[in-house]
Amino acid sequence: MRLHKIFFLFVFQIVMLIVRADEGMWLPQLLEQLNEKKMKAMGMKINARDIYNINKGSLKDAIVSFGGFCTGEVISQQGLILTNHHCGFDAIQNHTTLERNYIRDGFWAKTHAEELPNPGLFVTFIIRIEDVTKQVLKDVTGSMTEKERQSIIEKNSAACKMAVKKESYQNCFIRSFFEGNRYYLFVTEQYNDIRLVGAPPGSIGNFGKDSDNWMWPRHTGDFSLFRIYAGKDNKPANYSPDNVPYVPKKSLSISLAGVKEGDFTMVLGFPGRTTQYLPAAAVEQIVHVNDPVKIAIRDRVLSIIDQYMRKDEQIKIQYASKYAGISNAWKKWKGEVMGLTSTNAVQKKKQYEAEFLKRVRAHGVWNEQYGHLLEQLEKQYHEWEYYSYARDVFNETISRIEIFTMAAQYHSLVTAYEQNGQKGYEAKLPEVKIRIDELLKEWNLQVDRSLFHSLISFLRMDRRMEFLQPVWTRFSANDTSMVTLDQLVYGVPVLSDTVLAKNNGFVSADGKTAIEAIKKDSVYQLYLSLIQTYSRVIVPSFTEYQGVINRLQRMYMEAQMEVMKDKVFYPDANNTFRVTYGKVKGYHPRDGVEYGFYTCLDGVMEKYKPGDYEFDVSPKLQELYRKKDYGVYGVKGKLPVCFIAMNHTTGGNSGSPALDANGNLIGLNFDRVWEGTMSDIYYDPSICRNVMADIRYILFVIDKLANAGHLIKEMRLIPNK
Repeated sequence: MRLHKIFFLFVFQIVMLIVRADEGMWLPQLLEQLNEKKMKAMGMKINARDIYNINKGSLKDAIVSFGGFCTGEVISQQGLILTNHHCGFDAIQNHTTLERNYIRDGFWAKTHAEELPNPGLFVTFIIRIEDVTKQVLKDVTGSMTEKERQSIIEKNSAACKMAVKKESYQNCFIRSFFEGNRYYLFVTEQYNDIRLVGAPPGSIGNFGKDSDNWMWPRHTGDFSLFRIYAGKDNKPANYSPDNVPYVPKKSLSISLAGVKEGDFTMVLGFPGRTTQYLPAAAVEQIVHVNDPVKIAIRDRVLSIIDQYMRKDEQIKIQYASKYAGISNAWKKWKGEVMGLTSTNAVQKKKQYEAEFLKRVRAHGVWNEQYGHLLEQLEKQYHEWEYYSYARDVFNETISRIEIFTMAAQYHSLVTAYEQNGQKGYEAKLPEVKIRIDELLKEWNLQVDRSLFHSLISFLRMDRRMEFLQPVWTRFSANDTSMVTLDQLVYGVPVLSDTVLAKNNGFVSADGKTAIEAIKKDSVYQLYLSLIQTYSRVIVPSFTEYQGVINRLQRMYMEAQMEVMKDKVFYPDANNTFRVTYGKVKGYHPRDGVEYGFYTCLDGVMEKYKPGDYEFDVSPKLQELYRKKDYGVYGVKGKLPVCFIAMNHTTGGNSGSPALDANGNLIGLNFDRVWEGTMSDIYYDPSICRNVMADIRYILFVIDKLANAGHLIKEMRLIPNK
């Protein structure tokens, strides 16, 4: 009996650990109901309605989805936006040339006229959020197939969007939550004229580059500045020289007070994707199957690109953004495996599931409904493993060979012609031309050729990918040396007739002639054969298992919310507006290692390596450091650079504002610590920390290093009292 009580107490502690206040990505419209009391107990001074209010300006009105992939915040009444350097990197790169190297040297517009437009870049504001669960799930029954269910949901969602009250310049969308058990509608405003205002040199904005990525201690000034432009009526408008800076409903005030350990912090933004409610079987598969193979493939890719980037400045510019993106996920997966293993996440999931099953078994109706759910999920994941592995390997390899990416663009031309003839071809052609030109600007033949050799060799050696053997036999017979395939794809006699023709040759005005030429091309034929084989052998089974898993996961989510009454659930991230909160706190990642909660400029100088790719420091920053010329941004001869806290963040929170107890801006979220990257799957408060650039370091760089004091004058600064 005593052992039984000890076990129950242990399980209860595990359940309580999972619902720690630091965990969660909460919907802002539910904060008053679910979170406000706890947030105030942790130190918050404002009210939930100061965060989300549809009747007057609130913090939500200063937060934007930046390009659909990051977060940004409005920090002046002239539409000035702060986000991460890596979020604005593509725009910075697009304006960079060998003569004007904004990646290396930074960029600062002295006037509005010097601010640089960025076609295709947009920001989105959330106007309001509505619960439309009843409308969306009307007529949906448990006996429906997944296809039937989805059809009804799509029909009901379309009707909801048609009926919603909004302005003509506003948009709306509906997203599912809790694995399809809840639905919310978002009314939004999108601004499409976004101009680059300022970016620090790469030695600040990307200090530490790949070595420091996902690491703590961190010393990176990961920020950039943009501005929203609107029509003269302050409404959304496409780019025009006549547009004017946007006047927001709300802009953030900036506190110079800094933080101390134990302070309340809050992060608002658009986290991309989490899977907190996966069963243990799924997490185990991630740790032992999916993450390891993706890491192995990207090991190859990064090694090859790095070799070329270090030798050639032009290649370095072309591949900088791609390399950063590839490296980001690669290092994250490595940390994810490490964190899930070190925290024993799979076993803790199993213990949680044991408590869930105990409660289910003790309740007749629950036992009938949910008694076999976990068993069924485990079976499906086991059978799905091969197809999940094959998908990851195929996508990770084929997508990194950019000559295949170009072939895919030409395949879209073929599809358009076959569906709608010359008319379809002509409609698609301009889009393909633009995309191919964009690809070629950031493409190098030798780099791509080396990637092709390495990745195709990987595919051919992997026994789980033997379903592709007919393709290799067709195109290279028994040649295992890659010579035949290399000549087929990159051989000089073929080059002038392949997709590398830079939109000449293939892309004639006559669709029939162009399509015939494309279909005869060896690169296109190899690409198409690979895609068709994968689509025939892997995709149908993968999709079938995924559908079953989705249905069971939805049932499991519903069951948890019904059975585990002592747990307050938050929905997984799905790129919608969320609030997370916690406290400033260091951490203890492993034996003998203890990390503090902040870093300062001294650490930058300690890492400094003259002329190094990752750790160089500009002469001006060295001089300011030597003189301790920090202005109002320093504290007792020190300049704060970064700090960490227990806010639950993920991708998409890059660029999110870190706010203090009064809702003032104190930092800029840009990363997580390596040991805690598994927080997308399992949040453990002992090691999960988000990393933020201290707002004082950002202001110091703008003011003292860039001499862009005119931008500081736009902001509302609250001095350190």
